[in-house]
Amino acid sequence: MTSTTTTPSMGSTAAQENLKRKSNDPGWEYAVCVNPKKLERVKCILCNKEMDGGINRLKQHIAQIKGNVSSCPKATKNDQIKCRDALLDNRNKKKGRSSDNETITIDDDLMEDSFGSMKAKRSFGPMDRFPNTINPQDVSNMGKSKQENMSNAIRKEHMVRVKEYICRWAYECAIPFHAFEKDSFKIMLEAVGQFGRGAPPPTRYEMGETYFKKEVERTINLLTPYKDEWKSNGCSIMTDAWSDRKRRSIMSLCVNSKMGTVFLSSKESSDEAHTSEHIHEYVESCIKEVGPENVVQIVTDNASNNMGAANGLPRYKKILNHAKTLTVFIYAHHKTLAMMRHFTKKRDIVQPGVTRFASAFLTLQSLADKKAQLKKILSNTVKGKATYDMVVNATFWAGVALCLKVFAPLVKVLRMVDADRKPSMGFVYGEIQNAKQEIINALGNNKKAYEPIMDIISKKMKGRLDTPLHLTAYLLNPYYLYKNPEIQNDIDVTDAIVDFVDTMYPGDHSLQNHIVMVELPVYMGKEENFSREIAIKGCEVNNDKFDPANWWVAYGASTPQLRKIATRILSLTTSSSGCERNWSTFEGVHTKKRNRLETSKLNNLVFVQFNENLMENNKKRKTKDMEVLLAKDASEAQEWIVENDVLLDEVEPDEAMGDEEFLQNRRSSRLRELDEEEFVSEDEEELNEDVEYE
Repeated sequence: MTSTTTTPSMGSTAAQENLKRKSNDPGWEYAVCVNPKKLERVKCILCNKEMDGGINRLKQHIAQIKGNVSSCPKATKNDQIKCRDALLDNRNKKKGRSSDNETITIDDDLMEDSFGSMKAKRSFGPMDRFPNTINPQDVSNMGKSKQENMSNAIRKEHMVRVKEYICRWAYECAIPFHAFEKDSFKIMLEAVGQFGRGAPPPTRYEMGETYFKKEVERTINLLTPYKDEWKSNGCSIMTDAWSDRKRRSIMSLCVNSKMGTVFLSSKESSDEAHTSEHIHEYVESCIKEVGPENVVQIVTDNASNNMGAANGLPRYKKILNHAKTLTVFIYAHHKTLAMMRHFTKKRDIVQPGVTRFASAFLTLQSLADKKAQLKKILSNTVKGKATYDMVVNATFWAGVALCLKVFAPLVKVLRMVDADRKPSMGFVYGEIQNAKQEIINALGNNKKAYEPIMDIISKKMKGRLDTPLHLTAYLLNPYYLYKNPEIQNDIDVTDAIVDFVDTMYPGDHSLQNHIVMVELPVYMGKEENFSREIAIKGCEVNNDKFDPANWWVAYGASTPQLRKIATRILSLTTSSSGCERNWSTFEGVHTKKRNRLETSKLNNLVFVQFNENLMENNKKRKTKDMEVLLAKDASEAQEWIVENDVLLDEVEPDEAMGDEEFLQNRRSSRLRELDEEEFVSEDEEELNEDVEYE
């Protein structure tokens, strides 16, 4: 096949040369002026298109950059590269930068050459320290100045290339995808961008020594505001235990205050005897570090884990077992699982929660929402006919609806406690009382139906959520007292505050009597500042803005000792969930390779990672409206995915084990995740192959 080229005559060629500008710009290889008196009017000699805008516009035409002018249909790939490079050179010159700074590339080989040339070190002068200070911390404004030029196709192509290389590195090093959502990653990119060409990576020594020590110091400094809060309003010591895949037992201690949770220390105790003496000795050392005068309580287990009542009731347990049979069947077959994700638009029916109770409720809620899709899925399988009969059974769905209706009030309490948007100590007892009443109403005041549930809730609460501390916080929360003044006549509540004051000020009977006999009646009788209309209106609504500790600061001046007690205990948490949900940090650090590190360096690495994650979570919880009961893994939802799953934490620590057993393998590594593909699927030959699925 031959190609023809239009060659201008000798006369026209000479005329075109006369109409070209005296410039070394590569664009004039493809252009001539149309009119010497109107130099901005040029013509492409490849396609004869005329345009205004000068040689810059014509180079965009040749380079096929859309937006301002149509693309030249006759420009070759080399023509496009030449004009794009020329455009970039001009842009860099305007910025006062070298024309070699950036190179527009088309294929990977050229890109490799370009990145190789960027390794040259950048030269700096004395003046560079003033205009070139690197300060990428303001993530909110990051990239805004650049976004204005994003319509520029050259910049977009560079952005795509940069992302390709970032992703390639992540794939090679098995970096989790969620790591790129962290603010610290965005700050790192901004710092590299502000440095410019030739930014050198840290060496292994610098990463393990020089900069690691700096990061430990920085993390310690970040904890200063938290420590100030501990001194001002008190704090809670939270303990939790975890076992990795190799059954190594690790105990961690965190500190919670109104500002959030921070990590204090951890201790691998696989070789230690798990005696009460050992545990108490470790906790005592941490209390001394925080300051005994600042510690108000020690949370040894997440009390919200113990609020699941469904498994102890035959009526509800039967519904749960049927629902588990349904989900296990779907997740045990590759093709059925693929069909489910096709019909539900890739949304899983199992919703792993932070506790088994949360997993059960969220999954039942998901099943109810996807009832129609489940019928379609199971109607197309032969082996699933028995399960299909259950799905079309109205009695089953009525049972699911009843479970959701009955246990929704408890889930509301869990969300309030685990959200940690504000301290929950002043609310947990009162909200459980409200939840009990809502359950009674949901069951139509049928004593035979609600009494077993009330018994289980009371059993779970005993010694955990009905202590003098919880009842005192309940009484000192004006939201409940002003709403129901009869609280002060509850003998359990009044006895609780006397016991609490005795614990707070042991042996100081004068101060105890002053608090109980003088100051407490002023508050309960709504006297002095407590009688002001603004004080009464300020505690009428329990929303995210209402903080009973702040209320006491504002209106409790007439009862200084009681105000001190109130602000401290109403600033406490009732859950160790903030500590529990960061065990993935240990999973990443306590690996075979990592454990070759010396102990001090390993502990410092955990200290930095754990606190960075906790502080980021503290920010997100206060700004984002997210489902706090959803977990990042399926460790608490195994019974909904795997048949005959063995649950290791069925026995509660205070009922069947002592301190020495409490820390032993309380949490094991996961069995299977929702998105896991490498599982043995049951026989699926009988599936209807005509159904489309992904």
